[in-house]
Amino acid sequence: MSFFESFAQIRGILKSIDLNAVGKLAKRVDLNKLIGLVMKMSDADLAKMVRLMQAGEGKQKEAPEVSGDFYQLDNTLTEEDREIQLKVRSFMDSEIRPIANEYWNKAHFPMHIIPLMAKLNICGLTYQGYGCAGKSALLEGFIAMEMARVDSSISTFFGVHSGLAMGSIYMCGSEEQKEYWLPKMQRMEMIGAFGLTEPEVGSGVAGGLTTTCKKVGDEWILNGQKKWIGNATFSDITIIWARNLDDNQVKGFIVKKDNPGFKAEKMEDKMALRIVQNALITLTDCKVPEMDRLQNANSFKDTANVLRMTRAGVAWQAVGCGRGAYELALNYTLKRKQFGRPIAGFQLVQDLLVTMLGDLTAMQTMVYRLSQLQDGGDLADEHASLAKVFCTLRMRSIVDHARELFGGNGILLEYDIARFVADAEAIYSYEGTKEINSLIVGRAITGESAFV
Repeated sequence: MSFFESFAQIRGILKSIDLNAVGKLAKRVDLNKLIGLVMKMSDADLAKMVRLMQAGEGKQKEAPEVSGDFYQLDNTLTEEDREIQLKVRSFMDSEIRPIANEYWNKAHFPMHIIPLMAKLNICGLTYQGYGCAGKSALLEGFIAMEMARVDSSISTFFGVHSGLAMGSIYMCGSEEQKEYWLPKMQRMEMIGAFGLTEPEVGSGVAGGLTTTCKKVGDEWILNGQKKWIGNATFSDITIIWARNLDDNQVKGFIVKKDNPGFKAEKMEDKMALRIVQNALITLTDCKVPEMDRLQNANSFKDTANVLRMTRAGVAWQAVGCGRGAYELALNYTLKRKQFGRPIAGFQLVQDLLVTMLGDLTAMQTMVYRLSQLQDGGDLADEHASLAKVFCTLRMRSIVDHARELFGGNGILLEYDIARFVADAEAIYSYEGTKEINSLIVGRAITGESAFV
């Protein structure tokens, strides 16, 4: 190598040196000793070191996959069940995520998704027969989670139709009623709603409904009001629960949307679950034939059996809402840069993310075990109630931390997280408030009833 070639090579090396970086390095390392070690290296070792350094130049770090399933519970599903879960996830990501904010903002329901959702073939997932799949409560929980992970309104719509409405017929209907209604509802040719809550009776439904029914000949006459009834503005049938004036027991009825005396008015100006179409239902001498009375619903205990089954699903919804918020926040921190670097690299941000992940993972493992109890036939009211209390509380904490990580952008609908914060408030309240569910658990662990 000529003198000029050597000089040119040395000049190129000197130009590539960051003198500021060398100065910082000199404060921590004995540069003379380091240079001495390098000088003793063989040509082959020097060439290998140069290749390794060049391979690292310009190579960006790849962030880990954004996932809220830290303990890999998804992987415990069978191959067939995992396929169903991923099919639902794909549907939610491709069909719902792009339109969720638009319909939430307008407080409209995207009716066009019903035939698309029907193709998933997941309605009445745990029921045996009548066109239903007879799958596990665990898989059903995962499905509720996948839906709420993207949008809690769609998860609620599905839970009302597939869980509360279909479940009432499945658990309390006669064989003829089940054979007639369930296949149509499973295919989503008929949409159902569930009418229990009343304007003046929320948590106190077990103590006495104000909506009444009385049998006259072969018909029942229903009078009263129901409030917060999801899907009821467009549902084909609504399950109405009413107190029998003759024996003071609760009865259930399948009421068709065009039944004389049945009126459903959309509730406006909600701040949460705005896609869900909640209705105020007024029943005025509404006549229902005996054939449409749920033949095996004879007291509030039968109603409670339906609620117990679906309360576990609400706990899974809370997990989905929390998971969606966590994943949105984590993804945002990886992309959002301040002071020249992603905010995901800041200590306080990582501390919040780990707090959220800890809450989420605790929720996931709790509802996982809850569904195992349900599949084993060992689910009790207090099991479902504890999960509802804990999971909805932790969900609120997660969405609160998530919104905090978004900063000012967190109040803009375009970043999605604002919708999660609002919707979490509804999940926290419905299917039994924290206080009522706490008293159910308290009664179980103390043997003392604190209900008024």
